[in-house]
Amino acid sequence: MARETNQARQVRLDKIIAVLKRTYPDAHCELNYSNPLQLLIATILSAQCNDKQVNIVTADLFKKYRTAADFANAPLAEFEHDIKRIGLYRNKAKNIQACCRKLIERHGGQVPKSMEELIELDGVGRKTANVVLGNAFNINCGIVVDTHVDRLSHRLGLTRKQTPEKIEQDLIKLVPQPDWALFSHLLIWHGRRRCYARNPDCLNCEILSLCPRLGLPKLKS
Repeated sequence: MARETNQARQVRLDKIIAVLKRTYPDAHCELNYSNPLQLLIATILSAQCNDKQVNIVTADLFKKYRTAADFANAPLAEFEHDIKRIGLYRNKAKNIQACCRKLIERHGGQVPKSMEELIELDGVGRKTANVVLGNAFNINCGIVVDTHVDRLSHRLGLTRKQTPEKIEQDLIKLVPQPDWALFSHLLIWHGRRRCYARNPDCLNCEILSLCPRLGLPKLKS
């Protein structure tokens, strides 16, 4: 595809979003949670781990630990054992307990509703904060850039940047703010169901006509 103008890219993306909304009308965060604290914990656990594995662990975890104090005061060895199926569980256990102690000390045990306050918590970066704000509080503060959003944004020619922070800034300029949280879900669902990292199902892709397929071999006729 020839280098397109910003206006042409915007028009193309608007069409992509419209098609994906029709394709995935129920797109949502696939981590299981009932409140902001549970989503915060689940998102910290999900780093370098798939949502299905996290949901298996949190099914019992959220019955045992119900408040920030429950997480903060648990014996570390016991808490590590409870999340042992999760990758990097030792580091995540320490971060979650430190995070919950700060929630108690600074926010009365409640999850704050601002980016600035969230990223001051242990184990919480901009991506995790965007997940919590967009899904627990319906606050569109930014766009979650995980591995699927990263991959699809490049294949779709929406960015040439390489870091999540810079990719997010490019997407923010293109995606209407009311759709920021939903846009991440749409790309994640499409990445999990059609636009795989290896052998993407391009021939059956709903947005094939809108995709330059950057980085992929030419389709066989």
